[in-house]
Amino acid sequence: MQRIYTVGHSSQSIEEFIAQLQRHGVEVVADVRSRPYSARFPHFSKDPVRASLTAVDMGYVFLGRELGARRDEPECYVDGRAIYDKIAKLPAFAAGIERVLAGAQRYRVALMCAEQDPLTCHRTILVCHELKKHGVLIKHIRRDGALEDHEQAEERLVEEELGSSGQADIFATAHGFSEILEHAYARRAGNIAYRQHER
Repeated sequence: MQRIYTVGHSSQSIEEFIAQLQRHGVEVVADVRSRPYSARFPHFSKDPVRASLTAVDMGYVFLGRELGARRDEPECYVDGRAIYDKIAKLPAFAAGIERVLAGAQRYRVALMCAEQDPLTCHRTILVCHELKKHGVLIKHIRRDGALEDHEQAEERLVEEELGSSGQADIFATAHGFSEILEHAYARRAGNIAYRQHER
């Protein structure tokens, strides 16, 4: 079974970030940010992060054009908000998923974005949601370097989106867990999706 990691970089030094990746044997970082630069964290812009990873014999590939959540395609937006279901149907997105799957057959890959919590980032709610359909084992590298299994993250997602209001219990009476989970994914996607002209 293929294994893929995810990792967020915000609020870390590049040294801390690289140490986390090395701790888990990551060989290639796949950057899934739509725009590979950071005004707040310039050391995590595309060229500096690539140079830092190369210096420790780690690969870097930019997949933001394929797997990013800020899209140029107008059909990916409804009322100005990105719709993840529409992004997931793009040929470019499918090609990006295939590139990740092919890379994971040869290397230990980590999907990189900015957000520390995997549940506040499209790398989980959009990209990993699709990768899971391909039977990939997903592990999220947390801020402290510990791993969170994707199944644990999904349980947390259901609790955060539906649990506190009791909706999960109500929903569970009529639906199985997979339907509850899809509902939680859809709610979170709506909450974190970019606006069409958002910077």
